[in-house]
Amino acid sequence: MTESAQVGGRYVLDRADFPAFLDGMRAAGYRVVGPTVRDRAIVYGEVRAVTDLPIGWTDRQEAGQYRLERRSDEALFGYNVGPHSWKKYLFPAHERLWTATTTDGSFEVRPEPDDATPLAFLGVRACELAAIRVQDRVFGLAGDPTYARRRRSVLRVAVECGQAGRTCFCVSMGTGPAVHDEVDLALTEVLEGDRHYFLLHVGSDRGARVLTDVPLRPASPVEEGAAADRVASAAASMGRSLTTTGIRDVLVNQPDHPRWAIVARRCLACTNCTMACPTCFCQSTEEVPDLSGEKVERWRRWDSCFNSQFSAVHGTSVRQSTQSRYRQWLTHKFGTWHDQFGESGCVGCGRCITWCPVGIDVTEEAAALREPARPTVPSASKGTTP
Repeated sequence: MTESAQVGGRYVLDRADFPAFLDGMRAAGYRVVGPTVRDRAIVYGEVRAVTDLPIGWTDRQEAGQYRLERRSDEALFGYNVGPHSWKKYLFPAHERLWTATTTDGSFEVRPEPDDATPLAFLGVRACELAAIRVQDRVFGLAGDPTYARRRRSVLRVAVECGQAGRTCFCVSMGTGPAVHDEVDLALTEVLEGDRHYFLLHVGSDRGARVLTDVPLRPASPVEEGAAADRVASAAASMGRSLTTTGIRDVLVNQPDHPRWAIVARRCLACTNCTMACPTCFCQSTEEVPDLSGEKVERWRRWDSCFNSQFSAVHGTSVRQSTQSRYRQWLTHKFGTWHDQFGESGCVGCGRCITWCPVGIDVTEEAAALREPARPTVPSASKGTTP
């Protein structure tokens, strides 16, 4: 049967009707983007059909490790988060902001036109919803009109996690795996024997409108319970944990803790953690003139506080060592971000752990910084008394 979807309602969407769900989003004018398999990873791209989704694939992650594996079922969303985050669409890695041209001794500035097609984000995890909320505050406080225009048009279709990754710690950060943020639609995938369905929660009028021609039926208490059990199982199997109590003061008040030097000897300052992070927002802008001098373009690019020249003042880097740059990043992410934006800059997705080439684990580093600094014992080989 087809049930008229109401905001706040909970319905069952059968796996066989998922194509109709995709059609409903496209019929409402959205370009659907979500998880796809490419280059041996699950990355975000355009989803035109159910077959574009990572059917039957999962990912195995550890510090500095990522690989795809086959599941024993045909789950559509049976994976954790991959290297991409949704900021690639809201805050692109490389974008032109405006173009200025000279005309009759004056000049005209034309903002870059928007892509008129709104996006439907399919498969947003709870931690990623939290990350979008964080960036809403970051760019909202900055009054960024480009980000705001994109963000307003997005349809957020969340998928609650049915499993936890080895590098996940969203429970510690209070961001998942259950969806609590405002969302247009939320799905929980359930596979029980020969049954495969989605519990669907309608969170907004915009979400309800895309369901007009999608076959739905009211969810039973048993079906709601099965979905809740899957999310509870994911919460109970987090691969990492982090103690957040007092973490700001732990980081801010220990700039000379010897752990900073230890982690800096491993850190490559490669920027992988900041590129994969769904909340990092460091950027640089530059004006690019043409050879005639009659036109100039302003471009914005992702940048990173791990780049030595990012903090340069009058040509000299304020943070010349990798140790000072790592300390700045971790202290800001977990500590002074609270001062600046009123919340943590980490959502516990674990991407920075997985995609660090040397496997630096932020949960391990934060725990080590809680330990009192031990005095260095002089080495007997240097002629000193033990």
